[in-house]
Amino acid sequence: MEIPGELTSMLEGEHGPTKQKAARLVVDLAATAAATKFIRCNNSHVSGVSVITGGHGLRRFLSDLSGDPQGKVVIPTTLNSAGCDLEKIDEMDIDYPDFLKYQFEIVQAYSDLGIDATLSCTPYDQGIDSGEGIGSWAESNAVCFSNSYTSLITNRESGLSAIATALTGWAPYWGLHIPENRIPNILVNVTCDMSDTTDWSILGDWIGKQIRPEWNLPWGSMPYITGLPKQISFEMRKALAAAAANYGCPMLWIDGHSSKPVSNNFQAEIIFDKSELSTRYLELSPKGIVDLVVIGCPQASIGEARATAAAARARMELGEQIENQRLWLFTSRYNYEILDADGTVGILEEAGVLILRDTCPEVTPYNRKHYNHILTNSLKAEHYLTSGLNRMPTSVATIHDCVSHAFDDKLLTGPRPILNSKTTKSIASAKIHQKSDITIMGKGLPSQTEWKVTGKALVTDVPITYLGYVNRDTGEIEEPGHPLDGILIEDTILIYPKGSGSTVAPFVLMGLIYTNKGPKAIVNTDVCPLTLPATSLLDLPYAYGFTSDPTIEINTGDEVEMSLKEGITCLKVLVRNSED
Repeated sequence: MEIPGELTSMLEGEHGPTKQKAARLVVDLAATAAATKFIRCNNSHVSGVSVITGGHGLRRFLSDLSGDPQGKVVIPTTLNSAGCDLEKIDEMDIDYPDFLKYQFEIVQAYSDLGIDATLSCTPYDQGIDSGEGIGSWAESNAVCFSNSYTSLITNRESGLSAIATALTGWAPYWGLHIPENRIPNILVNVTCDMSDTTDWSILGDWIGKQIRPEWNLPWGSMPYITGLPKQISFEMRKALAAAAANYGCPMLWIDGHSSKPVSNNFQAEIIFDKSELSTRYLELSPKGIVDLVVIGCPQASIGEARATAAAARARMELGEQIENQRLWLFTSRYNYEILDADGTVGILEEAGVLILRDTCPEVTPYNRKHYNHILTNSLKAEHYLTSGLNRMPTSVATIHDCVSHAFDDKLLTGPRPILNSKTTKSIASAKIHQKSDITIMGKGLPSQTEWKVTGKALVTDVPITYLGYVNRDTGEIEEPGHPLDGILIEDTILIYPKGSGSTVAPFVLMGLIYTNKGPKAIVNTDVCPLTLPATSLLDLPYAYGFTSDPTIEINTGDEVEMSLKEGITCLKVLVRNSED
């Protein structure tokens, strides 16, 4: 691997300790990706801003970077959504100790690094011309959107790797940077009408739910979708990309709208028909009293806000009003200014809508004294609101139906729904109990020279989603249907294929390592940019690239020894667990 001179000087500390840490992470990422060279990036987008996503791991990490005058970003860098609208904190009625204090602290720390505090999860929808080139983006919906519909190319970065690239200007040349890797791996045939934006959100989420462990998806699911209409709005594209990104999709193609890549390696062909769409609407529809309606996840576009206003105006003409601001619309400051100028804001506020800037539904801590059942038009919102971030029953409907529920709090009566993991379908696993002795060899990180660790293995062949599905305080996996649901990762040698879900995952892992609630060591089957950054920066033993699949060869409960010497990791079973 040839390291550019500028990056080498950073590694040697000539640009200060902050850039030295960042350069070390960039080189570690390159090594695990088997990258042979590095590439200059044109811009970066950093995730991990809300108090409830990054938590104490984020705050401590940013504190560690403070005080270095040379620690400034060197390429244009924007910032993801915060956890609240700082100007409407009272209306949001957030019941979280010191939330405002911590949120100010986080945003200010990013600003001190030279990052533009745009506080938006839709950098592609702010009049910013991304142009052609390479980005380092760490918001999953934005990654999928930019790769699918614009000329910007970015890997699915973590919040930490995006910061590292922003500080150094460099990224490993790997993954989706390489044209041969930008090919679809799943064929999706749509055979039903897709006229509403929420239909597209359901489709994206449904595709992610079809993924099976035996499929070879080194860069995540990348579907080629046929059967969609000729006329596709910006909002439809946005909804599809955002929901598909729930399950790690970094790029997709729409037949008739995308250049058709050559692919003879589809892992599966799946069909999305009218019955699938109808079934999902039925499953997701509200079944009891709705406490709050939220629209704008990702943050609402001009079109989504205007559609909400149109539905609201129809009810207002009948003399109706939304009581107690039961509808929250989230949008960016950029879009807010346009909507304010064209009168949309005025219509929405007259209807009784609370319009929020700088934040989005999934990263807001809701006051459970008032809100225990949310209705939304977004499967991205549903995916994260029902997770451990807020763990709230969340239903889904079209914008029109969402507005109807906001105006009429008696549209549904009866008890609010309750999250019940026992009714959740188990996630498919191919693991079987292993009995024979085994030693397998793998790779380590360049920044880690030598270590040895022994302990009990905790193993799954299903990806782990840290944000929302691993408790940031206890380290307990809290994903209904996951093989390790309810199990603590503390003090284990944690073995799993890779991380999935939000690009903020490394901050959750860092927080657990800081508080000694994390694992002793981590083993990944695949290159995992959502796991590696935390292990690199905090020097937690990490290994990957083994001669055989450790998620299959090792059982949960096996006593194992893992050691690194001269860049080679040896993973050995000392005592087999009699029962997996």
